[in-house]
Amino acid sequence: MFGGFAPPQQSPEEIRAMEAEATFTVQQVAATAFMLYLSPFAIDMVSRIL
Repeated sequence: MFGGFAPPQQSPEEIRAMEAEATFTVQQVAATAFMLYLSPFAIDMVSRIL
């Protein structure tokens, strides 16, 4: 209807690779968010020690 061809279908290997990359990205985001959450507490603890 909009004048384009359907995109080519990905192979099962490509789908697995994209899923693995997406999973890794989500894990990185979760780890980064957790570290950013803990950083003020770590800075406060270090400032009390020093």
